[in-house]
Amino acid sequence: MERDDYRFLKIRDAILSINQKVNIIGVIVEIGTPKQTKGSDSFCALKIIDESHAKDGISVNIFADSMEKLPRIASVGDIILLSHVVMKTHDMQPYALFNKKFCSFALYEGKDGKDFLAYQKSSRFSPREQDKRFIAGLRKWLHSFQLNEDSKNFLLLREIKEGKHINLACKILHICEVAKSEWMAFVWDGTDTAPVQIDKKLEDEMEHELPLQLEPEPLSRDILCSLPVVGSILRVIIEKRIEKHIIHLLNPGKWVKLLNVLCQVKAGLWCGVLSHFTKLRYMPNDDSLAMERQRSYEGRLSLKLGRMSYWCFPWPSRITEVDYDDNVPFVTLMDVLTHAQVTAKFKCAVRVVAALPWRAEDFCSPQGQYRIRLTLEDPTARIHAFVYGKDGEKLFDGHPSVDVLKRKINKLLGVAVSDDGKEIKDAPRNPAWVQCCLKSYYLDKNDIWGSRHYRIFDTKIAG
Repeated sequence: MERDDYRFLKIRDAILSINQKVNIIGVIVEIGTPKQTKGSDSFCALKIIDESHAKDGISVNIFADSMEKLPRIASVGDIILLSHVVMKTHDMQPYALFNKKFCSFALYEGKDGKDFLAYQKSSRFSPREQDKRFIAGLRKWLHSFQLNEDSKNFLLLREIKEGKHINLACKILHICEVAKSEWMAFVWDGTDTAPVQIDKKLEDEMEHELPLQLEPEPLSRDILCSLPVVGSILRVIIEKRIEKHIIHLLNPGKWVKLLNVLCQVKAGLWCGVLSHFTKLRYMPNDDSLAMERQRSYEGRLSLKLGRMSYWCFPWPSRITEVDYDDNVPFVTLMDVLTHAQVTAKFKCAVRVVAALPWRAEDFCSPQGQYRIRLTLEDPTARIHAFVYGKDGEKLFDGHPSVDVLKRKINKLLGVAVSDDGKEIKDAPRNPAWVQCCLKSYYLDKNDIWGSRHYRIFDTKIAG
């Protein structure tokens, strides 16, 4: 190839120039987490496309003296200009190699960029007047570009499996530092994660209760009210040492494709983990996968039973009965948490995952009044709901014997029993979906939202 420092090759031409130095410009559609090599270099991998090679693109392997000298990409979908990269192949696949000794790069805003000033450039980079024409051309092309990917490559939250590494196409709802240098992202796609078995022993609730959320402190009411009330919100833990390289790419309100996310269950709650192996892929808000998930969610909202968990269709179990108008629709626990009025009544389909006290003989005070705290969950949230006095008599059908109380509460809590009805020790619990009526109330008129609590009423355990 004739040497021409002012010439950019289309990607389709660059991949034919193996072992030659080329200049290329492309849209960044995938970002890997920067890593330290076994030597003294820092490394990151990108994937870029242009109009000549939009389906597959090419990988770019970039080496630098330090993490600070690697490209710090502001947003997936931005534009990178690369000078003097060498085209190589690995397993028959072409890629571009960025050598720190003689290559240079510059980063520009993507399709919404208004100027031609690089927001980051390497020390060797020298801008040229011709660069503007190529940047403008890519921005124009991006406005009508749609990165079509097979939806089968991206799981819905309702399809995730514990211990598996998966790809997600999801919306970033919120991101926060939950402890010093510990960050968590909250993602959503409108579907319900599957209920999981509870491994915790009932008696552990006294000393180590099941958490209501994975973050140490609950989100503020303002943040809760900004979240969708239908569909699971997956907490995604960002491993330490990668947070500074990835947090700025997780913008609330934006859809993102997360590749290689580890799925875990902690305290019966789903979470994901972003690690050094995780990659981010370009996903504008009008991406076909984003639109598909949004339409599915909106369709669900239009249904009378759309707020009931996907996992309890066609109807909750008959373990409980409620004295409530059948025409009153079910609501989610997130609906309950974010309701505009501090006092209200609700009908929900939930699982009862814990009870305090856990022994049936301790359900009543010395005066014979029921006083129990149940932990309820659905795909959107967990809450504590109390059972007091007459509401307890309704729930348990009066004051039956301890054995009957134990049998009833074990039904709610999903305690495993053998064929002869005996409790199976140390077996995980799988609570059924049940109906219940909830009412919200406050304890302190000077702090009505801060002292808000929930009670179960007009609900009876059948049988």
